Amino acid sequence: MKRLLPLLLVILLVGINHAPLPAQIPLPTSAPASEDYVRARRLGITFISSADHPASEERYRNALVLGAGWNRWPLYWDRIETSPGVFDWSAYDRLVNDDVQHGLGINAILIGRPGFYADGGSISGLREPIFSNVGDVPVEGAAINPANRWATFVYQAVNRYKPGGLLATQLGWEAGAGITIWEAWNEPDLPMFWSGSAEEYARLLKVTYIVTEYAHPESNVVFGGLAYGNPETNNLLADVLDVFQQDPLREQYNWFMDVVAVHNYSYPLRSGLVVQDVHRTLGEHGFDRAVWLNESGVPVWDDYPGPTWTRDDPASRQLRATAQQAAAFVVQSTAYAWLFGADTVFIHQLYDDCGNQAGGTDFPPNNGDLCMADGPCWGDAYGLYRNTRTNGCFSQHPLPGTPRPAAAAYRLLAQVFGTQPFTSADRLDLGSDTVVIEFERPQTDERILVFWNRTLEPLAINIPAAGDSATLHSTDVTGAYSSSTLFPDSERQYVINLPPATRDDYPYLPENEVSAIGGPPFIMIERVNEATPTPENTPTPALPTTVPTTDPRVDSTPPVATMLALPEVSATTFDVLWLGSDDSGIDRFLIWVRVDGGDWLPWIETPRTSAQYTGIGGSTYEFAAWAVDLAGNWSANSELTTQAVTRVE
Repeated sequence: MKRLLPLLLVILLVGINHAPLPAQIPLPTSAPASEDYVRARRLGITFISSADHPASEERYRNALVLGAGWNRWPLYWDRIETSPGVFDWSAYDRLVNDDVQHGLGINAILIGRPGFYADGGSISGLREPIFSNVGDVPVEGAAINPANRWATFVYQAVNRYKPGGLLATQLGWEAGAGITIWEAWNEPDLPMFWSGSAEEYARLLKVTYIVTEYAHPESNVVFGGLAYGNPETNNLLADVLDVFQQDPLREQYNWFMDVVAVHNYSYPLRSGLVVQDVHRTLGEHGFDRAVWLNESGVPVWDDYPGPTWTRDDPASRQLRATAQQAAAFVVQSTAYAWLFGADTVFIHQLYDDCGNQAGGTDFPPNNGDLCMADGPCWGDAYGLYRNTRTNGCFSQHPLPGTPRPAAAAYRLLAQVFGTQPFTSADRLDLGSDTVVIEFERPQTDERILVFWNRTLEPLAINIPAAGDSATLHSTDVTGAYSSSTLFPDSERQYVINLPPATRDDYPYLPENEVSAIGGPPFIMIERVNEATPTPENTPTPALPTTVPTTDPRVDSTPPVATMLALPEVSATTFDVLWLGSDDSGIDRFLIWVRVDGGDWLPWIETPRTSAQYTGIGGSTYEFAAWAVDLAGNWSANSELTTQAVTRVE
């Protein structure tokens, strides 16, 4: 589906409620025992794969390396029921099985009305009874009423893809594998997605819930992700709850929702505010639910396919960011969402794919001169990864398929927050110039602080210590990961220098804000009253990259290539990652391996930045990286030295 630019923002600053949240929803599938990916339960990525993308092991591996636990994609009714009563599930059978085999949870969006079932902005038969006993409540042996077209589609989808359903039985999935999160439409508060009334959406949600409950009581139904363009004048959630207030089945059927989803783009703070507004609206009706921020992100303007020539044109960059700001958005938006009570956060999206543009949109990198013709000259660069050469859109980046700095930020979040449960988010008052958000990790007696600078000047922050040391994590402007051990000063404070924010062009900022996105964020982990820092709390390095600046025809500077650090001990099959930087761009890498101190041997030559290696138990493996750039220059480290080492158990 296409991404709308945010509408006029109305911010509702009301009190933060830190009451216990509804029960968290677990990942419905278990990871294969041979893999060592994080699969963060509270982090997802949209469009890791979808029915529009051919099966791609590379896409899955990139998402899993980053630590994603969930995939979100639309299940289009109109692509399945191609004529009345004729269903073709083949594309979605492949997609669901791929997600299951890679151990990902699935947030499936039920959406897309066949034209032959149109009823104005709604769906024909939606008001018909759900069950053949001429009612909305099933009796023993009840069947779905075929006159209710939406109920029929929902039942078939849930029955096919639920754990223990038709596809699970056919393909022999393990117990619990399948779809348990069913989202009722996408952005139903925007006419481009739902042009029916609030009453009609309430009926659609009610039918979805009752049918899903009947087909698979363990599933969860999600109120379709809300764009919240202006909650004062268009609060669909409140309107639907007012409808349900009059429904005698609302208590029996859990108010017809288990989760409420919201979306936000470009302004990190708003991610928390829309989550807060959902909890407030639910509370006004006497109950609460889990809230998911299942779309969030910001498009990049300073990297292809974004409008890279607009550096001095603020109006053309509105609602966009630099690649470094996009990395900061990932951390800041997620931290705000968790602070205000979100359960799970999704970043949009894994690759640029086609953004908001039509399928097949493509063009070379340009300085704006292509905009003088009638063809496309820029697109939406939302991706954690740049498109590959085989992508149907935006396939001409000089570093195809490589990660942006936002990928490093996402991986850092997953490594820190995805390995152990965390609770009790709160905002510390350390002055208006900074944001400091604190989380607790009770199982390890740790606190986690996420903080950044809100001003355009560098400043120092003093954080009161709760223990005797802390680990500080960050990513630099290229996305490279770093960590260090901190010790409090004589006044029992950690003193940390924070780089400034960069002014952006977000058009709806409050008067006291200078930039929508703050400065580069830091994450600090402190073992409370623990004298010795613990290595198990140190995340593995993340994925960096740089943007080329020189025409390959005049580039004579060799590239730089290095390996990312490996854990001291690895499973038999483990991920190996490397990085490179160059003025004109990397063409490919040559990765070397040495086993048990023997001779160096070439292992893989590839343009990619990761691969899996399978070793033998008890052996030690050393790795080194070479690179060749687009001008043909090889890296200068011809004397092979170890850049990463691990031992296989």
